[in-house]
Amino acid sequence: MSANHTWRFFRAGGFDQVRLDTGADLMALDQLDQKLWVALACPTTGLEFDKATLALIDTDKDGRIRAPEIIAAAKWAGGCLKNPDDLLKSAAALPLSAINDATPEGKQLLASAKQILATLKKADAAAVTVEDASQVTEKFEETLLNGDGIIIPETARDEATKQVIHDIIACLGSDLDRSGKPGIGQAKMDQFFADAQAFSDWHKKAEGDKAVLPLGDATAAAAAAVKAIKAKADDYFTRCRLAAFDPRASSALNPEEKEYLAFAAKDLTITNAEIAGFPLARIEASRPLPLTESVNPAWADAVAKFQNDAVKPLLGDKTALTETEWAQLLAKLGPYECWSAGQAGGSVAKLGRDRVRQILASTAKDTLTKLIAEDKSLEPQFAAIAAVEKLARYNRDLYKLLNNFVSFRDFYGRKDKAIFQAGTLYLDQRSCDLCLIVEDGVRHALLAGLSGTYLAYCDCARKATGEKLQIVAAFTGGDSDNLMVGRNGIFYDRQGRDWDATISKIIENPISIPQAFWAPYKKVVRMIEEQVARRAAAADAAATQQLQQGATAVVQADQPPPPPPPVPVKTKMDTGTLAAIGLVLATLLGALGGIFGAIAKLPAWQVPLAIAGILLAISLPSMLLAWLKLRRRNLGPILDANGWAVNAKAKMNVPFGGSLTGVATLPPGSQRDLVDPFAEKKSPWPKIIVFVFVLVLVYVALNGMGYIYDWTNGRLGDPRPVKVEKGAPATKTASDAAAKSAEAAK
Repeated sequence: MSANHTWRFFRAGGFDQVRLDTGADLMALDQLDQKLWVALACPTTGLEFDKATLALIDTDKDGRIRAPEIIAAAKWAGGCLKNPDDLLKSAAALPLSAINDATPEGKQLLASAKQILATLKKADAAAVTVEDASQVTEKFEETLLNGDGIIIPETARDEATKQVIHDIIACLGSDLDRSGKPGIGQAKMDQFFADAQAFSDWHKKAEGDKAVLPLGDATAAAAAAVKAIKAKADDYFTRCRLAAFDPRASSALNPEEKEYLAFAAKDLTITNAEIAGFPLARIEASRPLPLTESVNPAWADAVAKFQNDAVKPLLGDKTALTETEWAQLLAKLGPYECWSAGQAGGSVAKLGRDRVRQILASTAKDTLTKLIAEDKSLEPQFAAIAAVEKLARYNRDLYKLLNNFVSFRDFYGRKDKAIFQAGTLYLDQRSCDLCLIVEDGVRHALLAGLSGTYLAYCDCARKATGEKLQIVAAFTGGDSDNLMVGRNGIFYDRQGRDWDATISKIIENPISIPQAFWAPYKKVVRMIEEQVARRAAAADAAATQQLQQGATAVVQADQPPPPPPPVPVKTKMDTGTLAAIGLVLATLLGALGGIFGAIAKLPAWQVPLAIAGILLAISLPSMLLAWLKLRRRNLGPILDANGWAVNAKAKMNVPFGGSLTGVATLPPGSQRDLVDPFAEKKSPWPKIIVFVFVLVLVYVALNGMGYIYDWTNGRLGDPRPVKVEKGAPATKTASDAAAKSAEAAK
């Protein structure tokens, strides 16, 4: 392979993307500068792609596909085929003739593929499919010996060996077999027998030694009984010594009467923690520890067991124990405690000494070693079958992954959906093709908001099956007037299944230039509607209050009237406020009059252009802002928020964005009936108001130019303003000119 591979690129999304048109391109991916890759990593979840294929490519099993793993997959698959160009076909079946049998690995693959077909009774087939290979692989995994070096209890050929496997699992845990069942491998088996031998040898150190095992096998029970009460017994004898040192301490060392009173009214049990906290017996100077009577009820059973298992066999039958005898008892069991502390092979202790020695004396170790070796010997056979499945999957799926990883050819080509497109959302007479599955909408929105795209997060559910998922949909066409949290739609996934979709969160950004053009006017209309609604609500509340007051007055007519409320002082509107309002209105009307006056002076063909210019001046800032945001609209943050590592500024300009959202249109050749039987009756008042408003504006404009004054012979309006020529004395005012005109008229 030449180190100077010639690459070809296509431009889409505002940047250059590599074309993968030949098998040589795939084999040379390691030579392509990764700065030119569109993506460097992607997750193995949330993609419309075969999960088993992704698991094979994800060699380190970290849940992410990275560039080195993509390169390794392409190299391996291309090397196993006679012609790497076959990968570009994405064929569902792998022809046997396409396998490169010129290499040892290729020969093994071809032989395994033929074995798979023979197992399925398809020996005459010329190609093996992914389903064929998967079926045989699953059958092989379910066999008792499947090449993974792990044996399960069912693998054993006799009950004794099966029980040993169960014992090992109980002591050390299990390894999972390919079939998913618990079993053991060589490491677990070696550890078990090493621990078992150490446990047996540890027991041998004490066997026959009376100092260590003064009661033989019963020594363990005696030591356990002593350990159970040792802390309380030490506490008892210490308290008795203090009472002997100073008799005044006796009352303080015993529970006080108020402690009994605190819980005397409760339902008492001998396991009550308050009783268990009291001494083993009543404290007196140098008093022996009673073993049968006057013992704390919470400890009576433990003391009785102590007497039976330790005191009686080591010190004789006693009903009380002095502190000296207590010390003698501890001394006799001291060597056992030291030996017990040095226990070896503790992992197998639960089986007991006898069971451990029984296993060591049997042939279980050799039998298990042979079974594991026998299972391991089948590993090449399984690996070969698995390799056929792997090659069949790569032959079918790898090229599609490359066109959604190295380049975004599928996304920008608009022929096939990209693997990150989860389906189509239908909502508000639109279909959104750019929909992604989201695991955490809140975290996703933090980064996806930087994309400059109008995004709607939707909670989707299928009540019939109880399935739920969350998606994010990009709206790149139409407007946002009717998009709001809580709106419902239908989401169709890539398998064609329909989901109920409800908008749960919206990230607002411009959708289109036309939307931005009308945005200022819609805001004004919305503001007026809100003001009208607010005033109507206030008026309604005032009317309701008056009715309530009237009803109350009628009900309380026979009762003496309450004192009249203080009359509120009526505040007069400040004259300055009135003047300010008048000034604003005069300025507004003057400006409108000036505008329409200027328009009236224009030729007829320029009037529409002037009106269009005014509208454009109002909408231009909004349109400019929208244009700046739309040209920066970027797919990268949306994918990065889902775990991708997008390596390019994947733009979605206005034409391309428009292709991602379909807006409802009537089919070609459709017929429309424009008569709506339920249409609202139109009131003439809006037209009358508009007509009056326009009439006022026209009057203001004509009056400013003096036409009203001329037409009415000076009875209405203001006279035409007089132009003063340069150099002429400005002695005559407009009023003088008006007077002269009036005189001439007479």
